[in-house]
Amino acid sequence: MNRVVRFHEIGGPDVLRLDEVPVPQPGPGEVLIRTRALGLNRAESMFRLGQYGTAPVLPASIGYEAAGVIEALGEGVHGLTVGEAVSVVPSFTMNDYPVHGEAVLAPAHAVVAHPGQLSFEEAASVWMQFITAYGGLVDVAGIRAGDTVLISAASSSVGLAAIQIAHQAGARAIALTRTGAKRRQLLDAGADDVIATAEEDVPSRVRELTNGQGARIVFDPVGGNALADLVAAAAPGGVLVLYGVLDRTPTPLDIGQVLFKRLTLRGFTLHEITTDAQRRAEAVAFVTEGLVKGELVPTVDKAFPLDDIAEAHRYLEAGGQVGKIVITVGTDTTP
Repeated sequence: MNRVVRFHEIGGPDVLRLDEVPVPQPGPGEVLIRTRALGLNRAESMFRLGQYGTAPVLPASIGYEAAGVIEALGEGVHGLTVGEAVSVVPSFTMNDYPVHGEAVLAPAHAVVAHPGQLSFEEAASVWMQFITAYGGLVDVAGIRAGDTVLISAASSSVGLAAIQIAHQAGARAIALTRTGAKRRQLLDAGADDVIATAEEDVPSRVRELTNGQGARIVFDPVGGNALADLVAAAAPGGVLVLYGVLDRTPTPLDIGQVLFKRLTLRGFTLHEITTDAQRRAEAVAFVTEGLVKGELVPTVDKAFPLDDIAEAHRYLEAGGQVGKIVITVGTDTTP
């Protein structure tokens, strides 16, 4: 049998179960992966809570990211081999291809032979964070040398990836975090400056750090009340890339600032990149090159065994992590 993570009702982490189901057989264009590590994201938490863009079909399986070894290939799959170490690029819905389980199916276009220096834990931490940051900063905002980038929720895996991509582009990364508790860790992760949003005036501090210019790029997954400060902190002609809605309270917006500062507010989701074959290929090539060169390095905050999946979700929702939360499957997490 094969254990997969499922929930039979909407709710908190306690609704998660490890259900035994038959090992699936890959159909045309599909790959069967025996997993070694699973990446955990806010998307899985929101999906379980019924707050994600796609509603779960109950009983619902879950999961966007996994790394492991190919066990079987479906008809028409080329360029991949049985026994190869691979990871999964989120380019599907969790209703169609949930990958949090011991043996899972993924569409062949989403399966990548990741750089060999990565452990399975690291490989399960790559694609969601780096392609989200690449998509928002490079593909959408056109980041360039000399830019200042405000990065909200900077201690998240995507936030840390954004810091690295900003540096790669020759830009300045200002990390935003709620309190000063993670300041040292964010500086160690490469942030040029850190602003504690609950303790400092964000627009004033950004003006101080940028000689009054403001930030050309704002990269934000939060929304809510804090967005007003980000609009105020943006430079004239700036781009605000909104890739999440962690705070669902109504967002106050000064239309005058948007108008007279000529701001662009741009909603962005990962799937905008990963469901477009050309943009997905460009993103995978960008991230792979960065990984090989050592310019992009996934940060694993903590690993939980599969049996502790509910505890891993509780840890995610507590918000104390710096980097990625990973679920290990079995004991061997090296390729």
